[in-house]
Amino acid sequence: MTLSVKETPLEGVMCITPPTIFEDYRGSYIETYNARLYQNHGIDKLFIQDDISISRRNVLRGIHGDKKTWKLISCLYGAFYLLVVDNRKDSAQYSKWCAFTLSDVNHFQILIPPGFGNGHLVLSDSAIFHYKQTTEYERESQFTIAFDDPNYDFWWPIKDPIVSIRDRGLG
Repeated sequence: MTLSVKETPLEGVMCITPPTIFEDYRGSYIETYNARLYQNHGIDKLFIQDDISISRRNVLRGIHGDKKTWKLISCLYGAFYLLVVDNRKDSAQYSKWCAFTLSDVNHFQILIPPGFGNGHLVLSDSAIFHYKQTTEYERESQFTIAFDDPNYDFWWPIKDPIVSIRDRGLG
């Protein structure tokens, strides 16, 4: 298989299928990142930090972002619904959003530019959310949009997710 990069409804946000996905009777092997192949597709970001979040069903994390970090998000185990929103006030697509289902079956990755926020809702019993980022995490530079902010028309697959105080936009 080769690296597949597809545009999404949000300019700059890309849906990527990794270059190598091999499955047989023993299990699977996935090449999740290859700098040369990504660079050949115009993704020449220097990722300097990797993070993992493990959550249970119905946990909603986010919506967070900042003005300087590129993120490459994937699901290592389970499945989650990923919502991405343009939070750049000077953008023609400000407040526009789109969503994806990422899983350990489809192996999709979503590339998110600076100025966009993202949040995810776990659809399986548990899920491992993985992301590479181009900057070190700095909480003070983050913005948070409440998952149910009435100024946006967000749609989530459940009505009453498990959400932190911060992700409710209260802290």
